[in-house]
Amino acid sequence: MQAFVGTGVALVTPFKNDTSVDVAALERLVNHVIEGGVEYLVVLGTTAESVTLSKEEKELVKKTIIEANQGRLPLVLGVGGNHTAGVIAELTADNLKGFDAILSVSPFYNKPTQEGIYQHFKSIALSSPVPIILYNVPGRTASNMLPATVLRLATEFPNIIGIKEAAGDLVQAMELIKDKPDDFLVISGDDMIALPLVLAGGAGVISVIGQGFAREFSDLIRLGLAREVDRAFGIHYQLAPSIDMIFEQGNPAGIKEVLQLMDIMKNTVRLPLVNVNEDLAKRINSFVAKNYKLANH
Repeated sequence: MQAFVGTGVALVTPFKNDTSVDVAALERLVNHVIEGGVEYLVVLGTTAESVTLSKEEKELVKKTIIEANQGRLPLVLGVGGNHTAGVIAELTADNLKGFDAILSVSPFYNKPTQEGIYQHFKSIALSSPVPIILYNVPGRTASNMLPATVLRLATEFPNIIGIKEAAGDLVQAMELIKDKPDDFLVISGDDMIALPLVLAGGAGVISVIGQGFAREFSDLIRLGLAREVDRAFGIHYQLAPSIDMIFEQGNPAGIKEVLQLMDIMKNTVRLPLVNVNEDLAKRINSFVAKNYKLANH
C-alpha cells in the first residue's frame, strides 16, 4: 500500500471556452503534477466535475490521463454513487483497465444508516477487482461515515485499503488512526488539516491545492511523514492562504483560477458551477504572483 502514501492529487477536468474537454490542457496538467513530485493521481473525483461529464467524456478523460502518465505514477479512479447496483456495474475489468485502485464515495442524498453504508461497501468489496479507498465527505453526502463503520469494513475486507477522510474533523480522524489495522491508510481529504493528520499517524493526502503547487505541497507532506515538523509547518503556513482562497467560492472554480495563472489551462467550469468573482480572482492572482515564480511551474 506504499503506492498511496504521500500526496495524491484529485485532478480537475480542463475545459475549453465552449466547455468541451481540453485534452491538451489535461496532458499539461498531468505532466505538471508528476514533475512536481506527487505520488499518485486521482481521476474523475469530485474535483473533476465528474457529475457533469458524459460517459464518452469520462472515457476520454481516462484515456488521456493514462496515456499522459505513461505508467509513471499509480492511478486511482473515482467509482462511487448512491445506487449500489449501479456502482457494482461499473466495476468491470475493461472499465478499470490501467487503474491501481478505486476511490468510492459514501452514498449521498439517500442518507443511509451506518448499516446501510456498511452493506453498500461490503457489496462493492465483494465485487471490485482492484483495491478500494473509501471516501467520507459529509459536507457533500449529508451523512457521516462513523469510525466504527469504517473500522468494521477495514477489518473484514482486506481489499478496502484506506479512507479519504474529509469530514474536517481531526478528532474523528485520530480515532480512526488509533484503532485501525496496521496496514489501513487514513488519508486526509482536507488540505488545511493534512499536515496535522499526517503527524498524528495518517498516510498523506488526496489534495486539490497539490495540483497547483505540486512541488511545495508534496514536499510538505513528505516532511510531515519524516517528522521534520518545523520545515513542514513553514511550507504549510506559506500555502495556507491559498488553500482558503481556492475553496472560498467552491471547488474546482478556485483551483482552476490558479491553474489558469500558471498557463496550464483555462478557468472554465460547467454549470451549475461558475467562475470565482473578480475580487477573489485578484486575491488569488496576487498570492501566486507574490509567492511563486510562475516560470518554475
